[in-house]
Amino acid sequence: MAKSNFETATSSSGSGGSGLAGPELYDEKPTAPQNIARRVLNSFKRNPDVHITQKGQVGATGQVFDLESAAQNTAESPLARKLKGRHLQMIAIGGSIGTGLFVGSGKALQQGGPASLLIAFSLIGAMLFCTVQALGEMAVLLPVAGSFSAYSTRFLDPAWGFAMGWNYAMQWLIVLPLEIVAAAITIQYWNSPISPAVWVTIFLIAIISINLVGVQGYGEAEFVFSIIKVIAVIGFIVLGIILNVGGGRNAEYIGGRYWSSPGAFNNGWKGLCSVFVIAAFAFAGTELVGLAAAETTNPRKSLPTAVKQVFWRICLFYIVSLTLVGLLVPYTDDRLIGQSSSDAKASPFVIAIKNAGITGLDSVMNVVIMISVLSVGNSSVYGSSRTLAALAEQGQAPKFLAYIDRRGRPLIAIAFASVVGLLAYLAASSKVTDVFAWLQALSGLSSIFTWGSICLAHIRFRRAWRIQGRSLSELAFRSQAGVGGSWFGFLFNIFVLVAQFWTGLSPVKPQYGPAISGASAHLRSFFQAYLAAPFVLLCYVGYKIMYRTPVMRCRGMDLKTGVRELNLAELLAEEELERAAWPRWKKGYKFLC
Repeated sequence: MAKSNFETATSSSGSGGSGLAGPELYDEKPTAPQNIARRVLNSFKRNPDVHITQKGQVGATGQVFDLESAAQNTAESPLARKLKGRHLQMIAIGGSIGTGLFVGSGKALQQGGPASLLIAFSLIGAMLFCTVQALGEMAVLLPVAGSFSAYSTRFLDPAWGFAMGWNYAMQWLIVLPLEIVAAAITIQYWNSPISPAVWVTIFLIAIISINLVGVQGYGEAEFVFSIIKVIAVIGFIVLGIILNVGGGRNAEYIGGRYWSSPGAFNNGWKGLCSVFVIAAFAFAGTELVGLAAAETTNPRKSLPTAVKQVFWRICLFYIVSLTLVGLLVPYTDDRLIGQSSSDAKASPFVIAIKNAGITGLDSVMNVVIMISVLSVGNSSVYGSSRTLAALAEQGQAPKFLAYIDRRGRPLIAIAFASVVGLLAYLAASSKVTDVFAWLQALSGLSSIFTWGSICLAHIRFRRAWRIQGRSLSELAFRSQAGVGGSWFGFLFNIFVLVAQFWTGLSPVKPQYGPAISGASAHLRSFFQAYLAAPFVLLCYVGYKIMYRTPVMRCRGMDLKTGVRELNLAELLAEEELERAAWPRWKKGYKFLC
């Protein structure tokens, strides 16, 4: 049995000198056996040899994290090395499926109609495919752990890198209380007499406990959660097709009835624009797949697989399921107007099942929604803690957040994320709807800024690569969408920001209830739609003024420091030999997935 981190640390501390053991001491046994309680206690002690930031990574100050071994040592982050292939596959397929799809799509359907729902989610999905491709190309060459700010720092502006680092950290920090509040609201579907504060406590303890187990706990939990979500979506697709062609209890053929009456669109062009941000919120977290796949032994092998899985997830789980939702639920259904965008009673998936007269299955779907909420909350602690630790190590956040114990857990960052999660207790307040709206306002546009920055960084990276005389054949992985795809992604993200600005100033008229009127109400509506933008600009302008950072020029961009050294000829030969041994069914499967 392999030794624990504590045993290794005990052996090294007894060796004298600096207290750091050489490799020859790793197989020595501790001088005295330790009981389980003491070993668990000691596992929380700091491990000075572990860092979340990869060596050679550039921080927001423009300085390299480890100058001495910047170009040579780009080992994987120890926080991610225990995730197995099956974890990565299921996280890639179902990791970010949550309230955005199951519940938020109801608001999108009500505001824009079934055609707007389909168009917006398809365009956001196409943009994300290009974004993940661009991210993969940079991530294979320049591995990044914990934060996307390094690309903005190196290829755009260190001040923008700082803003993007905190934008991403803030997004995940806010998602935790957001999702726990959503879970507490979901429980109310069964008219539970128990106070929401009790459920918040249960959910918060469960999520924190999973993350305290370490990356193995996170991986196993997400593996199980993703399987449940994937099965639920596939089950709904099969059920939806049966119901649409008349296989329900009423044996009534529905077809495209609701596309004719009440119609395919609602609120015209403004209705379509209002759906884009809802779609972006539903896809949030997809970008993590590119980084996770890039941090493997053979990125040329793992990354195309991960990207293809993103493509199939977009097509199957989002586009197909939402097409069926638009066929089964009219946008005039008043149940689509829930008390918040996490109200399970407003889920079009649940409404479609109830319309079919199937008893009990709506409760099953709500259990899936609650599991999805907890899954995203679990990912938020994992993502925010790793991002904060990476920012701290690069000088972008307080240094104490970089504390990592002997089991590879960023304890202080996890504790910080957990404290922010206490905001979820506002779910017991009578103002829960307002709380949820303002929390969502902080995180709503964060993904748009992140995706746009990734695309622009890739455009600048490719230009610098060409100007400095480098060949595309030197890249271990090339974006299938190319620079054109990155331009599409960048410009489309700008379009979404403009559209959200417009719909924030002049919101869609609600189908039920009075329209928004008065300067105060319009100002409130605008900031609930656009609150993330002032936060990003404040971070950027403040850092720019304080440090006077330059805009990076293509000829002066550092394209060498921290580059992962890969023997392309050897990798290609290895891949050819492996493919030649595959049976036909596997060749077909790998072509598609």
